[in-house]
Amino acid sequence: MDVLSSAGVVRGVPASLRAASSLPAIDYADRFDLPTDVRATPEQWARAMFGDVPSAAETAIWRGLLGFRLSSGRSPDTVGGWRVGARTADAVRLDTASPFLRAEMHVETGPGRVSWTTCLHTEGLRGRVVWPPASAVHRRLVPRVLRDAERRLRSRG
Repeated sequence: MDVLSSAGVVRGVPASLRAASSLPAIDYADRFDLPTDVRATPEQWARAMFGDVPSAAETAIWRGLLGFRLSSGRSPDTVGGWRVGARTADAVRLDTASPFLRAEMHVETGPGRVSWTTCLHTEGLRGRVVWPPASAVHRRLVPRVLRDAERRLRSRG
């Protein structure tokens, strides 16, 4: 299955997602869609992608490189260390921040698809310098993370 991307196109963020955002402005956004017949809630998809607590690799990237403040314990209010900022029947928004970036991950489900949109607001020069190279890695990893989550959800039956 191919993962479709409209990566890095801020103007491509749907109005409904902009309305669901808590960011003061969206400076970067990318969206990846995976066609799938797996039925799961947006939060189940998010947990299949990131687990309940951040992995060692996620901690190194999210905390170490990007400075994000993450929760380290299991909670119904966090996914992979990110705070659940909003839940609806067809979407979940995960939030975190650092001194120089504010970030959201939106996981949405619909008939025959799951979508993952990442939105960021940069604060200061450091955010504008750190995120562009990190975004290139992010865009390479997202399709694999989506496919791996699909495999996990499928194996749970």
